Amino acid sequence: MKKIEHIGIAVKDLEASNTLFAKLFGKAHYKTETVKSEGVNTSFFKVGPNKIELLEATKPDSPIAKFIEKKGEGIHHIAFDVANIEKEIKRLKKEGFIVLNETPKKGADNKLVAFLHPKSSNGVLIELCQEIK
Repeated sequence: MKKIEHIGIAVKDLEASNTLFAKLFGKAHYKTETVKSEGVNTSFFKVGPNKIELLEATKPDSPIAKFIEKKGEGIHHIAFDVANIEKEIKRLKKEGFIVLNETPKKGADNKLVAFLHPKSSNGVLIELCQEIK
């Protein structure tokens, strides 16, 4: 793993949260995107070298809607940038981690993504991200 790619925060209202986080960071978000396959609208903020992704559900059965229903708004996942997502998935499986999707899928921000189950990582949902070239 190369670095933390971003921290994802589940929110109920993306527009209101964009306003709140713009006040917090002193600048507006730089990008919004819908990922239909995941039922989510996203918004990205750049804070120094780091990124924060806000996630709003677009349908009641989406992973973000279920997360908010169960845990409320808050940190949803930590994403790590990887050089080769397929190799990293194989390595982590060998190490005993539970991989939620063994075949990477297209995510937001021009990334291939895969997730590790929180049960295998001390309750933290881990996202692996590789830039699509």
